[in-house]
Amino acid sequence: MTMDIAAVNALPYEDFVNIFGNVVEKCPIVTAAVWSTRPFGNLTALEAAISDFIDALPESGKEGILRCHPDLAGRDLQIGTLTRESREEQAGAGMDALDSAEASRMAWLNGEYKKRFGFPFVICARMNDKANILRQLSERCRNEREVERARGIQEVKKICRLRLQALVLPDAPNKL
Repeated sequence: MTMDIAAVNALPYEDFVNIFGNVVEKCPIVTAAVWSTRPFGNLTALEAAISDFIDALPESGKEGILRCHPDLAGRDLQIGTLTRESREEQAGAGMDALDSAEASRMAWLNGEYKKRFGFPFVICARMNDKANILRQLSERCRNEREVERARGIQEVKKICRLRLQALVLPDAPNKL
């Protein structure tokens, strides 16, 4: 179900949060907060409102957003408790089809990452495959906390953009 921006702007609060509540993984408070900034001129403006809200959060709030994300190829995927969006994104990147060596490496790296940073590794799975995800996870374990927090938030915004694009029609070209 994709809708144009006029339909988005006309949504009552409850419907807006129900429809857009998971564009930032398990953080409906983000969309609840941006609802009051309507009307949005276009999809880009809606995305900017969400991005601005996230950017205005203190560092602890940004880490909270990161902590709402599941481990890639982790327990939630294995027992079927991922959100629909995360399940589709992880499957598209091959996270549901790791061989035993890849799964062991992913689990170990996820654990090391969380131990080092205190939040899970976040990457836009739809823009990566399993080999690249494993490589990035290994490389990013060496980053400083501040660098990795910022990188994780960049990835959250990529995920959000793709999820919004699945729900809202693209901006209409200007007619001259």
